[in-house]
Amino acid sequence: MNRTRLTVSPSSNFRFWRTVYSHGWCSLPPFQVDKENRILSRLLELKDGTLVHCSVRSSESRLHVEATSARNLTAARRGEIKSQWMDCLRMNEDLGGFYAEARKHRQYRWIPPTGAGRMLRSPTVFEDLVKMMCTTNCSWSLTEAMVKNLTGILGRTFTGGLSSFPTPAAIAGVPESFIRKNIRAGYRSPYLLELSERVAGGKLDVESWRRSSVPTVELFNRVRSVKGLGEYAAGNILKLLGRYDYLGLDSWVRGRYYELHRKGRKVSDGTIAKHYAPYGSWRGLFLWLEMTRDWHDPALPS
Repeated sequence: MNRTRLTVSPSSNFRFWRTVYSHGWCSLPPFQVDKENRILSRLLELKDGTLVHCSVRSSESRLHVEATSARNLTAARRGEIKSQWMDCLRMNEDLGGFYAEARKHRQYRWIPPTGAGRMLRSPTVFEDLVKMMCTTNCSWSLTEAMVKNLTGILGRTFTGGLSSFPTPAAIAGVPESFIRKNIRAGYRSPYLLELSERVAGGKLDVESWRRSSVPTVELFNRVRSVKGLGEYAAGNILKLLGRYDYLGLDSWVRGRYYELHRKGRKVSDGTIAKHYAPYGSWRGLFLWLEMTRDWHDPALPS
């Protein structure tokens, strides 16, 4: 095995652990999270097919990446490793406008000092879409099981029993019955297969969505056009694309809102939307950070 250590210097308002633990992606394979030691790991697949296992930790103002691969880690490969991690951790995303808006509102002034706001995402939009599809209409434990099955059964294997996230071609290469039986994806099975076939066949370029300049409404409609992704899923995919105009409500978020703002009393989605409407294009991010603030309390900032 070939090993190397890489160092990345993020912006001054970047907070590694807040980004890692921004939502549940850190616990879905190939991501692995060590909460005690605050280390995020995963198996990356580079453009040339090279598999690289990485462990990332933060020290002072730098990120340290320990990379291991069966292939020689050339300068080009090391550069791609850095690039993938910077993309996953949203290190180049400018949240200056968001922090300026947060400072205007007393209830959100805790946000800028903590560096909260970046949401962990996968190296590819395709992986995010598949994982988001696996969160719909089910418990989190079922989501974890489906993603574990996808990765372990259809991903490429690496030393230590690790596997990469399957490519579109890998999922497209099995019948729907296989997905139902082995991935345990239920009604999602035909949707996962259709998405994979369209991406693998070049009929749908989802990777372009991260750099798209189209209006958010149009991008939302493009995401919604993927069968199996409703308003909740599309709204949350947009957050991973750097667009925060949509709330992405599910039963957990609704329950948290009722608890925080209505003393447990249920209200309509329209009432929730009205509450966050004053925050404009940042409303989805304000909602999410408010709902998850206690994940990091009482040790603020972190």
